[in-house]
Amino acid sequence: MNLNKISVLTRHVFLCKHVLSRSYVRFAKCEVVRFPQCASKLIVNTLPSQSLKPGLVVPVLPARTLSLTARMFKYDNTDDNNVEEDEIDDAEIEKLFQEQIPSGIGKEDHRVFIVHPDVKWGSRKQYLTTAALQMEEAVGLVKTLHKWSVVDKLILSTKTPEKKRIFGKGNFQMLTEKIRATPGVTAVFVNVERLSPSSEKDLEEAWGVKVLDRYSLVLHIFRCNAKTKEAKLQISLAEIPLFRSRLRNEVANLDQQGGGPRYIMGSGETLYEMQQRLLKERELKIRSALERLRRKRNLLRSQRKHKDFPIISVMGYTNCGKTTLIKALTGDDGLQPKDQLFATLDVTVHAGQLPCHMTVLYVDTIGFLSQLPHQLIDSFSATLEDVIHSDLIIHVRDISHPETVSQKVNVLNVLNNLQIPERLLTSIIEVHNKIDLIEGYESSDPEVIPISALKQCGLEALKEKIEEAVLKCTGKQMMTLKVQLNTSQLSWLYKEATVQAVDNVGDDCTANVKVIISQAAYGRYRKLFQVTS
Repeated sequence: MNLNKISVLTRHVFLCKHVLSRSYVRFAKCEVVRFPQCASKLIVNTLPSQSLKPGLVVPVLPARTLSLTARMFKYDNTDDNNVEEDEIDDAEIEKLFQEQIPSGIGKEDHRVFIVHPDVKWGSRKQYLTTAALQMEEAVGLVKTLHKWSVVDKLILSTKTPEKKRIFGKGNFQMLTEKIRATPGVTAVFVNVERLSPSSEKDLEEAWGVKVLDRYSLVLHIFRCNAKTKEAKLQISLAEIPLFRSRLRNEVANLDQQGGGPRYIMGSGETLYEMQQRLLKERELKIRSALERLRRKRNLLRSQRKHKDFPIISVMGYTNCGKTTLIKALTGDDGLQPKDQLFATLDVTVHAGQLPCHMTVLYVDTIGFLSQLPHQLIDSFSATLEDVIHSDLIIHVRDISHPETVSQKVNVLNVLNNLQIPERLLTSIIEVHNKIDLIEGYESSDPEVIPISALKQCGLEALKEKIEEAVLKCTGKQMMTLKVQLNTSQLSWLYKEATVQAVDNVGDDCTANVKVIISQAAYGRYRKLFQVTS
């Protein structure tokens, strides 16, 4: 290789594993490619524009490139000023959603081997559940995905869950042999909250297939079920920490192998810094879009508050029957409950009436799951703001589930982490659902309401409990007003309050009207109609 060729090489930085290595002999294996034929859009975009002359020849190394490819980090610099502040273009949301898809999962089907590390003692031991029940939930997570199947599963004891390979040497060797001997395995699901990037890479090299943890699997379930703009944006935001940690791992591997400085010519930043910047810009773009949606949600919430409709958030562990209960309380035929995990990702609001004829709004929320990082919950903070601003919380528990106590603890922990106001935490209505599966069920707590949402049993008692709690938390009061029927008093009350009954219509065109009214509305009523009593 002559000095002229070396001079051309040293003027450019290539986004591949071996860049200006210690030995120039490696460049002899380079394949010559002209820019018009270059498949790497990221390489072209990162080189200085003045160096992109027609016919310029650059060498592209055949070595393995970074697994975090241009597709994962491409960023559109289109000016956002074309999008109105109060509107978000559907195409823009879809583009953000589709730009980054976690590698190794994609849209393909998987035949999954599930391994559950059973921690026998220590801070990570689960005391409110068993390994068998945790494995059952792991199987349910996999089967939630269309055409995914479980080919085998194994519960394996461990004393060292914090180590890179999780298991001891003997157990890990036995597990590796079993995975390799099982035909058709395309992925292994390790039923832990989060694997470190280095641990994930080490396990993939040992087993030869894609390795998933609960974080990546649940994210993929969310991605498959996302329908609305907000859900897609929140999932895209939750994926960024995953990409960022994998990026750090890739760069660490390069440094260990003497990959060189990897500076982008003229920019003064390394490849790692550039990719981090692109991720940061993408994150800011997603947060900006979410902020616009949050402002819309706040506007809708203020409109509901202005109409004085009490807001009731229905919460619980995933697949506990929240949507089924709301359908039973409201009679909304548009709701289609599904017997699967995370069937609801988007907050929806449904109107229903209490026995006193008061209209309330039930908010259907995303279900919770144990052993999920706070980063994932934080990404859905915009959705969960409706819970913080509600008047009442109904906590639905699947009382027939063997882990119902553990599920309750997980839900309450999430509520505490969300900084729910104390007034809401102290007035939560606990509902025990699916009592039809337990013959003669009676709760030991008189404050708990047993129901069957599917068979619509116990709903009247629940509505009465809700009514009592709503009147208490909203400060509304029941009262009888003497109304002049030849004025607009009655129509005003129908609009601004809840009219329960109109009685004793007299000859003097007056009537006794029973209403439920807030103190603010009653003050406006007295001032408008000059009522003195």
